[in-house]
Amino acid sequence: MTTAIALTIGFIILGPFIGGLLEGMDRVVCARMQGRQGPPVLQPFYDIYKLFNKQSILVNNIQDLLVCGFLVFVVFSGVLFFMGEDILLVFFALTLAEIFMVMSSASANSPYSSMGAQRELVQAMTYEPMLLLTAIGFYIAAESFRVDDIARTDIPAIVYLPGIFLGYVFILTIKFRKSPFDLSTSHHAHQEMVRGLTTELSGNILALVEVAEWYETVLLLGVIGLFFVNGTWWGLVLALVGILVSFFFETFVDNVFPRVHWDTMVKSTWMFTLIAGGINLFILVLIR
Repeated sequence: MTTAIALTIGFIILGPFIGGLLEGMDRVVCARMQGRQGPPVLQPFYDIYKLFNKQSILVNNIQDLLVCGFLVFVVFSGVLFFMGEDILLVFFALTLAEIFMVMSSASANSPYSSMGAQRELVQAMTYEPMLLLTAIGFYIAAESFRVDDIARTDIPAIVYLPGIFLGYVFILTIKFRKSPFDLSTSHHAHQEMVRGLTTELSGNILALVEVAEWYETVLLLGVIGLFFVNGTWWGLVLALVGILVSFFFETFVDNVFPRVHWDTMVKSTWMFTLIAGGINLFILVLIR
């Protein structure tokens, strides 16, 4: 219980700093892959500082409330996860956070923002089945939906869930808004609809979205670690290695694959979910 409280407090306090550092490292690695110098690692924090000091222009009165709801439920999802609660509840709360973000974007009378909201809903429809399979896989492997029970199993979940792990890493490309699946919004200038989902956000409201995404990054990578931990020190080391490799693999994918059409994203993700996740789950049911 003490460890869970410490992890939860650490997530609330350090989550944005870890997420910001990861984004800074992502920018540097991305620049090196493209033969550029790139910004300093701390550039995301400089950007956030500037945003918090800029005037926020609201399109309507409910937009800031919905963005705050997005941030609150992302943090709530992380708190549930690091407290060792139900992994299904974690994913449901994260989905609810996404709905708040979609409603905020859809509330703006802007073609780019509305298009971003529609694409975000398509993306959610695409990755949600894999999230559900991930939760079910953890349950079968550990005979519990609770995160703390999954983390204390003698054999790491990755031994039973290699296909589901690959499927989860596949959908992280969507969750991290990286190419080839950066359809609703993008951190790069090549996005054809400007900023899409966040087009009408500015100032401290946009800064809150960035902070929420840093929290979300830490949470999603925490699930990666859950595949490897088993209550031992070497399990923690293995989890850290798995997290770093997965994160920089997403950066690599972002740099080598062009953005695809939405129907290609849906077909490829559902096919990968069915093959990698479905077959893994079927075999796991047979052997457990």
